[in-house]
Amino acid sequence: MLGGTGAFGSALARRVIEAGMDVSIGSRDPERAAATAAELGAHGLVNVDAVEGVDLVVLSVDASAALATAAELADAIGETPVLSVASELRFEQGSALPAGDPLSLAERTQQVLRGPVLAGLHSLAASTLGAAKAEGDALVCGDDETAKATALEVASTLVTGRAFDAGPLASARALEGMTAVIVNLNRRYRGHAGLQIAGL
Repeated sequence: MLGGTGAFGSALARRVIEAGMDVSIGSRDPERAAATAAELGAHGLVNVDAVEGVDLVVLSVDASAALATAAELADAIGETPVLSVASELRFEQGSALPAGDPLSLAERTQQVLRGPVLAGLHSLAASTLGAAKAEGDALVCGDDETAKATALEVASTLVTGRAFDAGPLASARALEGMTAVIVNLNRRYRGHAGLQIAGL
């Protein structure tokens, strides 16, 4: 879990550990990683060690640091699948908007990594995950079906509903943009909005 000491990463790790999965908390700061891991019941490691020998790397660092972190750890990550959970947002006149790049952050992350990149969990918030499973469903997209199945298994442990395959990695453009919609809903209605898929 890269960025596992942050609010979202640690909340996500808490729920995954609760489901019985083994988690390594990665950080640039080994002391911070160890402290967070001790609190959660995980392994605390520096980033380069946290990605070694795992089935899935979760890239939960801030959007502004995601590409640099992926590029820095590309050799260590190798062919291991990576789940990108960040969304690039910009704010204008008090509203959240998707970033202007035509490609999603996940697609740009794929450009610097050899293994498959998945995108998902954009409708989930640290504030809800930290206390319990998030209400609603989770969406994950990607081009590698085997890697996507692994990410969907993790996603299913985080929500009260279901984890859905949302298609190819290009769908990350919509999923990341949905974060802006949810942020705006939460601000306007002072709530904790999520997504629930009906009819399936």
